[in-house]
Amino acid sequence: MNPSTAARSLASGRSWCAILCTIIYLSGCSTFPDWRTRSGEPPTPSDRFLLPPEGTDVVGVMQITRATHEDTLSDLARRYDLGYEEIVAANPGMDPWLPGEGTRVVLPTQFVLPETPREGLVLNLASMRLFYYPQPAADEPARVITHPIGIGREGWQTPQGTSRITEKLVQPAWTVPASVRREHAENGDPLPPVVPPGPDNPLGEYAMRLSLPSYLIHGTNQPYGVGLRVSHGCVRLYPEDIARLFPEVPEGTRVTIVNQPYLAGWLGERLYLEAHQPLAEDAKRWGDSLKPMEQALTSRAPAPDAINWEKARKVAHEARGIPIPVSPDSPDLDELLTTAPQVPSTPPWAPADDREG
Repeated sequence: MNPSTAARSLASGRSWCAILCTIIYLSGCSTFPDWRTRSGEPPTPSDRFLLPPEGTDVVGVMQITRATHEDTLSDLARRYDLGYEEIVAANPGMDPWLPGEGTRVVLPTQFVLPETPREGLVLNLASMRLFYYPQPAADEPARVITHPIGIGREGWQTPQGTSRITEKLVQPAWTVPASVRREHAENGDPLPPVVPPGPDNPLGEYAMRLSLPSYLIHGTNQPYGVGLRVSHGCVRLYPEDIARLFPEVPEGTRVTIVNQPYLAGWLGERLYLEAHQPLAEDAKRWGDSLKPMEQALTSRAPAPDAINWEKARKVAHEARGIPIPVSPDSPDLDELLTTAPQVPSTPPWAPADDREG
C-alpha cells in the first residue's frame, strides 16, 4: 500500500470511528444488546408445546425482553401469556408499574409439568397455571397447552380434586351465589340475582362448568386478575386464552386440580426444580419447613446424591417460578440467563387490547 492510500484508509477509519462514537454517545448502552443475551431472536410462543416423552418433564424456554418506557409488567405478562404473580416473582425487586425504558425483564416461559397423569385439564393452584393434554388425532403428535389462571382468594379457595367438564356456555349469564351477593351487599355494592351477558359480566364470553357444584373455568372482563388470587373460587383465563381453548375442550373432559408449589422434573441429564411461593394458607401451616420441596425432589431423583441440596434450598427460598437445574455441577440461574434469547417486548401474537386490561 502506498503512503497516500494508507493515509486515506486511516482517515476513513477515523471518520467511521467518530461516527460510531457519536452514535454510542447519543443512544447510550441501548445501542448494543446486552452481551449476556442473544438479541433479535424471534419470540417462542409460551402456550403450546409438543408433549415430551415420559422421562422429560420440562417444556418451553426462558426468554428475556426489554421494557419500553410505557410498559408495565402486567402488559408484558399478558403479551407473553403469563400471570401477574409469575412475572413479578421472576423479576424480584422490579417496580411492576414502571420497570423503565430498556430494563431487562425475565419472561418465565419455561415450565415443569405437574406431577399428574398427562390427561385432560390439569390446574396447579400454586403456580396458578392450567395445562391441557388434548387427545391427539391419529396423524398428529401429542401436545400440551398451558395458560395462566386466576384462582380463588384465601377464604374462597378453589377446591382440589378431580371433576369433569359438564357444560360449555357461550355468552353465559352469571347466576350470583347467595354468599357472593351477601358479601357485596355488606360492602355497599349490591348485585342482582343474575348478571346478563355483556361487558359487566365477570364470566366473560365463554365458560365451562365443572361437576364440582358452583365452579366454572371461564373468561373475564378484568384481565388484570389473571395470575392472582381474586375470585370466589372459579378459575379465570385471559379472554383470548379461553376463546382459543374453549372449542378444543370437549364436554366430559377430566379436570384435575392440584396444589404443587414445588415441581421437579427432568430435562436431558439434569433434574430441575421450579419453586413457587406456597399459597398463604399452606405457608401458615408449613412455616419454614421445606419438606414438601424435599419430597418433590426425592420422588424424581434416583438417589439423594443426585441433588445439590444447598442449591435446591436456595431455589425454594427465592421461589422465582423458573425451572432451575439442581443436579450437582449444574449451571446457576445467572448462567442460564446468559444464554436466554432476547426477544421483542411485543410479540406478533399479542392481543390488540392488552393495554386496556
